[in-house]
Amino acid sequence: MRLKSIVQKLHERAPKLGKAASLTTATSVITFNSMLAGLPVWVMGATKAITGAAIADKAVIDVTNYWINSNNALIDNVLPRKDWRINLPDDVHTNGKYLLVSNHQSWVDTSIVQYISEKRLPLTRFFTKFELIYIPVIGQAFYFLDFPMMRRHSKEAIAKNPALKGKDIEEAKRACALLKDKPFTLLNYLEGTRFTASKHDKQESPYTHLLKPRAGGLSLAMSALGEEIDGILDMTIVYPDGVPTYSDLWKGNIKRLGVDVRHIDIPKDLFTAIKNGGYETDEAIKAQMFGWVEQIWHQKDQLITEMLADFESSDFETNDFESNDSGNRDSEIKDNTEQA
Repeated sequence: MRLKSIVQKLHERAPKLGKAASLTTATSVITFNSMLAGLPVWVMGATKAITGAAIADKAVIDVTNYWINSNNALIDNVLPRKDWRINLPDDVHTNGKYLLVSNHQSWVDTSIVQYISEKRLPLTRFFTKFELIYIPVIGQAFYFLDFPMMRRHSKEAIAKNPALKGKDIEEAKRACALLKDKPFTLLNYLEGTRFTASKHDKQESPYTHLLKPRAGGLSLAMSALGEEIDGILDMTIVYPDGVPTYSDLWKGNIKRLGVDVRHIDIPKDLFTAIKNGGYETDEAIKAQMFGWVEQIWHQKDQLITEMLADFESSDFETNDFESNDSGNRDSEIKDNTEQA
């Protein structure tokens, strides 16, 4: 990887110039690829929406994966040497159907999900606001890719038109159901917002590193997808050197990163109750679901403490990491994978 070697040496010998080179290269390539991919996604997506053709659906997914994989190649080749510790279960695969829950700290999180998922997990979708559909190209891409799009009705709107009550849930379930006939990773940030110290204090969160979780979105996905789900995955992301901005990623400022993905099990009777709509109709089921989510969140909080301590107990030395970074990323991830 000649480009990789050149950029890494530039970062070592002239860090400011290296950051500028990485950011400029990444911005240019992402912009070009977005323009290159945008038209076919729109054309094939419109064809899919009008005709329902499976080949058009596959084309939209293939073009999107090309765009994501191009971004991932940038991470591998235009960033400096890095200590990224990524653990994935060895039994996940690109033909699976997974619900993925995660903590949320930065806009970078979703790029990290895409990076670790390449050749390991299906294309990631997440819940979005329906209003995003009006954003040119991006909004329509979300729609064509079957991202579950949520219409939120205010209390005032429901008061004026009681028929709207529950419509958002119905529409979200219908949107989730579009994923049933294809592999998917449906991502849900259970905190509902990015973590900040001020939000943590305002919530009086009982967790050290996390905001309070919500259970509604995950319950909705379980109810809509039911037995289609192959498993529920829990992803924990840590940034030992502080929460990055999106430009920090492409400048090469994220030298250390920890990602742990593991299977989590939900009690069978609770899953059955949620699948049958119990979260919306039974307060006892809702309380049980929230209790299970809280348990997962306490375990995640402890795991974050352990992951951060692990980084602090080991020094990141370029020479030591060089041997791990010399091969391709697939072998790196495989070597670092642990069965949860």
